[in-house]
Amino acid sequence: MPGPLTEQESQQFLAEPRVGVVSVAADGGRPPLAVPVWHHYEPGGLLTFFTSTQGRRARKVRLIEAAGVLSFTVQHPEPPYKYVMVEGTVVDADRSPAEEDVVAIVRRYLPEEMARRFAEAELGRENREFVLYRVRPDRFVSFDFGD
Repeated sequence: MPGPLTEQESQQFLAEPRVGVVSVAADGGRPPLAVPVWHHYEPGGLLTFFTSTQGRRARKVRLIEAAGVLSFTVQHPEPPYKYVMVEGTVVDADRSPAEEDVVAIVRRYLPEEMARRFAEAELGRENREFVLYRVRPDRFVSFDFGD
């Protein structure tokens, strides 16, 4: 029967390798910023994702750090539809993450060797700020449209 997932089901769904969407309050009268990202999550732990900027601070970095809180959504985009949204508090913004922390995220989406090359290349780029965020999930909101 359609309805919300349990917190355990929500955590398990969030732990699957799905592209997530970060949403954070905006400023200047603009709507909230929403951007897709790769992420890593293990039930009961912190949600991690990264972003990088080139040449100047990206709007999303500025907004995430100003707000200190965000929403993060993952979904199953085909019937039966399902989604989990996390409301969370940013607990760390690591500007010098270990390569292994980045690989832990990327290997969920790319084969191991490609994930390592990707992380090495991203962390080694000049004139680029790379930020790995750690978010404490404070609240889960979910729905499963399946029977």
